[in-house]
Amino acid sequence: MKLSKTYNPKIVEEKIYKLWLKSGFFNPDKLPERHKKPYAIVIPPPNVTGKLHMGHALNAVIQDTLIRWKRMQGFKALWLPGTDHAGIATQNVVEKKLKKENLTRFDLGREKFIEEVWKWKEKYGDIILDQLKKLGCSCDWSRTRFTMDKGYSRAVKEAFLHYYKKGWIYRGERVVNWCPRCSTSLSDLEVVYIEEPTEMYYIKYGPITIATVRPETKLGDTAVAVNPKDPRYKKYIGKTIVIQTVLDKAKMKVIGDRAVDMSFGTGAMKVTPAHDFHDFEIGEKYKLEKKQVIGPDGRMTKLAEKYAGLTVMEARKQIVEDMKKIGILEKTEPYTHNIARCYRCNTVLEPILSKQWFLKMNKLAEMAKKPVKDGKIKFHPKSFEKSYFDWLKNIKDWCISRQIWWGHKIPLKEEKDVLDTWFSSALWPFATLGWPASASNLDNFYPTDVLSTARDIMNLWVARMIFSGIEFMEKIPFKDVYIHSTILTKEGKRMSKSLGTGVDPINLVGDYGADATRFGIAYQIMGGQDMRFIKDNIVMGKKFCNKIWNASRFVLSQNPNVKIQMSNQIHWTQGGLPGGLHPKSKFTNADKKILKQLEKTTKSVNNDLENFAFGKAAHTLYDFFWHDFCDVYIEEFKKQNNKEAQKILFYVLSSSLILLHPFIPFITEEIYQKLPIKNKKKCLMIEEWPKS
Repeated sequence: MKLSKTYNPKIVEEKIYKLWLKSGFFNPDKLPERHKKPYAIVIPPPNVTGKLHMGHALNAVIQDTLIRWKRMQGFKALWLPGTDHAGIATQNVVEKKLKKENLTRFDLGREKFIEEVWKWKEKYGDIILDQLKKLGCSCDWSRTRFTMDKGYSRAVKEAFLHYYKKGWIYRGERVVNWCPRCSTSLSDLEVVYIEEPTEMYYIKYGPITIATVRPETKLGDTAVAVNPKDPRYKKYIGKTIVIQTVLDKAKMKVIGDRAVDMSFGTGAMKVTPAHDFHDFEIGEKYKLEKKQVIGPDGRMTKLAEKYAGLTVMEARKQIVEDMKKIGILEKTEPYTHNIARCYRCNTVLEPILSKQWFLKMNKLAEMAKKPVKDGKIKFHPKSFEKSYFDWLKNIKDWCISRQIWWGHKIPLKEEKDVLDTWFSSALWPFATLGWPASASNLDNFYPTDVLSTARDIMNLWVARMIFSGIEFMEKIPFKDVYIHSTILTKEGKRMSKSLGTGVDPINLVGDYGADATRFGIAYQIMGGQDMRFIKDNIVMGKKFCNKIWNASRFVLSQNPNVKIQMSNQIHWTQGGLPGGLHPKSKFTNADKKILKQLEKTTKSVNNDLENFAFGKAAHTLYDFFWHDFCDVYIEEFKKQNNKEAQKILFYVLSSSLILLHPFIPFITEEIYQKLPIKNKKKCLMIEEWPKS
């Protein structure tokens, strides 16, 4: 069978993906009998708001490479896909849509707004899954899950009530990150800190001067704190001082606490328990009054008296002017400050006192630590274990309630709040497999094998999945955690659509083909945690595909009637021979060299994939095929061209296609379908991987 003169990825990719879907082999239950031992990966569920970006594409290439490799090794391989309802993110998208129609969610009311979100989800929610198909992902689409489908919702309810009955979920009043625009609390891990210029204000507090970047919260102060070791303030500790404020004179107790940083500002700090996390802890410790002067709407409350109703920035400006007038503002200095912003809408957050639902974390944190300490769960690279343990060491109770409308409603009577998106995501490895209703998939595929994810959600998601798996399944959810690189621009900047620095991987697929895009991405995975994306590597991937195509056309043109026998035995130097070759075959030096190099390449690729060294494996395969096979052996073959060499030529090509398949599945499958192989499998994707 002949190959066309040129390789056209658009035609081939569509045809081959249909072949794969028709075969049913993405579903592990439909794999041939030799596929017995389970191997599973659950996809980090992309948001239903999203389209494929380079981070998604990178992770998809990694996961599909592993799944295809394991499937060819004879594993009953499952790659389970799905999407996340993405609470705030999805609600924001729909609110933006309504804004164009001059409507708000409040105009619709909760029930109708949620109906609108479901309509949006049905229309746009699976875009990213369709794009993953274009990239060649071999997920079992029949098992696709959504974090708000009926079965998953049952799992979330079960998990909440389990914790609630144990007394680990409680309602309490604490300072939380609050987004005035989204009207909801956020966890610490959903906050984006952006360095911005501001002012440091030095304010007279009677005999003491304090320094602050937030003079508007001064109205909520209930104490002054100093370090007991600070000689400047020892005489004031335990005493009450009289201070002048922009409202009136006030009495303030001076507290001695070792948590106060003597080197910051003046070494004395105002304590505002209702509007600062650190101050809240001091307030609890010393039983201080909590005066909330900023409300959930981002405006000053009645306690702010004449400033009530002003926005925070309006109040700051007015208060500074008033402090100048009464002579209590000593000076101001330029200061660079980390401003907390909402990770979804970029609004400046307000730390405010709020009644929320919390999950106690002390015992769960210990659960999450143990399997990593014991080596039952391994991080790759191992260096990420430190930041993982650091976060768990300093963990606070998890604020799991959100005041938005889209999400899993807290399953208690008269409760309107919904659960943090990450509460439901924490159940992903087992809820997707049927927990708590069904055990069949759980028995076969839990625990899963590998989790591949980005470093920015390591604590948001990975730690929570680990303790959830142990708490509900009494088993760890996965054995290996691969933290992949973060893709930056060529100049080292963050990729962002809004900043115009993003690269659309689907456009790359359209311009260069899925295989070229996949190989170009894999080629750049060289172990660093920041990957500067270079489009030249995608171009290289296209040239490499063309090289494979042209070399295959040459091989097929030599003897279209030859039939080769595939063999997964690569140790020909130890007595094994490539399929179809006679034990008395006479090998030339060129024959021996290419077979030895094939054996070496196979061992190297197997070792690299075992150790998640995807880039190294891609480089090895590229060098072997382009240089050892094409540049050297094919040229030597042209000089000798005998029947034995023809068999080696076909054997090395077919073996190369197997090794390359996990990285570039479309072109390798298309060529495989044309090869004259005895007892050919229905698809290359289930061909036997060589043993090393």
